Amino acid sequence: MRREQAARPAAESAEPGPSSWRSAAVPVRPAPSGTPRPTGAGGGRFGPPTSSPQAGAGAGGSRETTPRPGPRPAQATPRPTEPPHPPTNPTPRPTPPTASPTHGTGRPPAGPSPEHPRPTAQPTPGTSHTPNGPSHQASHGTPRPAAGPASRPAPEPPRPTTQPTPTPTRPPADTHPDPLRHAHWIALVSDATEAPGWDMSRTVLERMTARSPIGIAIVDTDLRFVWSNAALERFGGGRAYERVGLRLAEVQPGLDADRIEAQMRKVLDTGVPVLDYEHVGRVRSAPHRETAHAMSFTRLEDDHGRPIGVYYTVMDVSDRHRARTRLALLDRAGEHIGRTLDVRRTTQELADVVVPALADFVTVDLLDSVLRGAEPGPLGDGSVPLRRTGQQSVRPGVPEAVVEIGAVASYAAGSPPVRALVSGRSWSEPSLDPRSAGWAKAVPGGRELPADALGLHSVMIVPIRARGITLGITTFFRRDRQDPFDAVDLGLAEEIVGRAAVCVDNARRYTRERDAALVLQRSLLPRRLPDQDAAEVAVRYRPADELTGVGGDWYDVIPLSGARLALVVGEVAGHGIDGAAAMGRLRTAVRTLADLDLPPDEVLAHLDDMVAKSARQEGEEGGGSVETVGARCLYVVHDPVSGTCAMATAGHPAPTLVAPDGTVTRPALPEGPPLGVDGQPFEAVELELPEGTVIALHTDGLLAEATPDALCRALARPEPSLDRRAQRVLDALAPARPTDDVALLLARTRRLPGHRVASWEIPADPALVAEARKTTARQLGVWGLDELAFTTELVVSELVTNAIRHAAGPIRLRLILERTLICEVFDGGPTAPHLRHPRTTDEGGRGLFLIAQFTQRWGTRFLPDGKVIWAEQSLADPLG
Repeated sequence: MRREQAARPAAESAEPGPSSWRSAAVPVRPAPSGTPRPTGAGGGRFGPPTSSPQAGAGAGGSRETTPRPGPRPAQATPRPTEPPHPPTNPTPRPTPPTASPTHGTGRPPAGPSPEHPRPTAQPTPGTSHTPNGPSHQASHGTPRPAAGPASRPAPEPPRPTTQPTPTPTRPPADTHPDPLRHAHWIALVSDATEAPGWDMSRTVLERMTARSPIGIAIVDTDLRFVWSNAALERFGGGRAYERVGLRLAEVQPGLDADRIEAQMRKVLDTGVPVLDYEHVGRVRSAPHRETAHAMSFTRLEDDHGRPIGVYYTVMDVSDRHRARTRLALLDRAGEHIGRTLDVRRTTQELADVVVPALADFVTVDLLDSVLRGAEPGPLGDGSVPLRRTGQQSVRPGVPEAVVEIGAVASYAAGSPPVRALVSGRSWSEPSLDPRSAGWAKAVPGGRELPADALGLHSVMIVPIRARGITLGITTFFRRDRQDPFDAVDLGLAEEIVGRAAVCVDNARRYTRERDAALVLQRSLLPRRLPDQDAAEVAVRYRPADELTGVGGDWYDVIPLSGARLALVVGEVAGHGIDGAAAMGRLRTAVRTLADLDLPPDEVLAHLDDMVAKSARQEGEEGGGSVETVGARCLYVVHDPVSGTCAMATAGHPAPTLVAPDGTVTRPALPEGPPLGVDGQPFEAVELELPEGTVIALHTDGLLAEATPDALCRALARPEPSLDRRAQRVLDALAPARPTDDVALLLARTRRLPGHRVASWEIPADPALVAEARKTTARQLGVWGLDELAFTTELVVSELVTNAIRHAAGPIRLRLILERTLICEVFDGGPTAPHLRHPRTTDEGGRGLFLIAQFTQRWGTRFLPDGKVIWAEQSLADPLG
């Protein structure tokens, strides 16, 4: 216990805290009896006893090696009485071989110097003298106070040792105790505040911030500069000492200081740092261009946690900002340019995208041939006429424009726009003088520049080229932005214009194809409705949306014999030129079959056979035949004399009927198969309709976004005219931009008055032919058509005579006065007459030949119980 207590006073006398001291606990074993103890501050060092007592005289003292008189004891593991405290620093630090006299505190050691050796401690009364001598008692006797000004005793004069040191002898192994048995721990504590890297002075910190490439500044709670480094001076605003006491708006007036100071106040209030706050503005070092800066703000606090200011850093990230801006502009261009297949709209989208992101004023001019969809011809060096198709400005109303959209922009020969157009290479002028004579030639048509265009200071002209063809030019100007166009801006403009050029060329090619399809489709549709008295007709047709192309829907109104009228609607599956061509073939076939005066079901049967036969002959590579297969058609025939209406359908919905009282119905019409599909028979339905009934025929495009019930409600609304009703139905049901053609055909039925129809039954007696001629002449006199009497008597005589001679059954003569004079002879014979071209020597066969010569047209139509031979004569003065 005494040995443990002897080591505690020295360890307990160390006052500095653990944060500024480093301590280590090391085991110490007592020296054997008779071994001289080293003196000085290094008395506690371990290892071989090779240092002389003068080793503790200082770092510059000499060292001597003296042999130790006693035998060196064997090393053994110490057995402390209590566990040592772990060192503060976990990293093992080697023990210095010799303790410096000024180590730690800088004062001389408390032990005796070589000139004044410490005397050997004397045993106190009452303490038994150990056989090991005085040195042993000094190690295990009363503990020595720690060195220091308060506890260090006054030095005593040296005293001679009264007892000579006995010569050490090796004790027997079985009688002498283990020399390491009484080992104990001694704690060495040193001040670490002056250790290298533990603390940095203000000078080191200032040098580090002064050489930092990042701008650093400190502002107080009033946001006034307190300190800044040299890197911040690169942004302008004066030297660091000139900033002290100023606000950011006074140092950098080109920045939005309110937004930046708002971030500083937020940090002061919350204490939460703001990192990578990006701000774009103009600094004094670059006043003519915008620069981007990434700023971070951190609150500074005193020892009591109160805010005393803001520490912030600034980095120039303009390159990163411009790269991100360019990518965003390219993304926006890809999203907004080319959304339609309209050339003019595409060029306007180009102008809208680049203003104000890249330029302040932009114009787009195209060749006239591009607008027509044609290939541009060769360009010469002379004046090239262009047409303005798009322009945009940062100022409302585009006050800088010299030419309006749609007007001709003719540039002089040799001007920069013409050179860029002919060569196909971009041209730029960073510093432009609009008043210069050279640029005057670049003003379209030699017009005078408006006042708003005089401030334009930088220009780029980029040709619109796609697939090796130059389509026009795009001109970029800057006015409000002070920085001129550079090579990066020119490259960005070329990439955007290049993307837009592909869209313009696609629109041009589509315009050419669509115009051709429209011309074909319009040429195949009725240009005007025929004049007839069977029904009042109104038609509405809306082509498909431009993204889908021209469809194959058609409608037709065909006058038939006997004052009858055929109403037709149909559609094919294809689009574009192929669909229009297929539609034209079907419409022509329907008109041809209608001239044969066939019933509706037989018309569709013949049409179905034609489509199927054409598809078989041409195969899958038959072009238009593929579109005709599966086509749908609705065929309706109205007779104004009898008031009957016959209809048949091939895969098409039945027509909608609106009675004169407003009742809307859909007849139970059997729906036949589409044309050319399976060859199933078609069925016809015949109805008797009152006068004034509206028959509504339409294609599928009308009900693309509506229902049949909505169509019935729209048709039931009364309108002053049939034309207004058709327009109202189209506006209510058809989309503004339909994806399929919309055809709507409305027909309000009429009945011919009885006084305009005359009919007689004629017995099969040749002697009564003369009576038939006289009856016909009297009726023409009633109608005031005496000038047609001779021709009409000739027609009646020939037709009645042929019926008496070659036909069987009852014979009936009918005269109809419509817009033409119609003469009809009914008989029960199944055969039709044949027109012959007789020779001059023939005595007969000239009857039908004379009829064909004197009438407008003639023909035969078959009935279930016979046939009708008819002939029409035009009227000099049509009756109203």
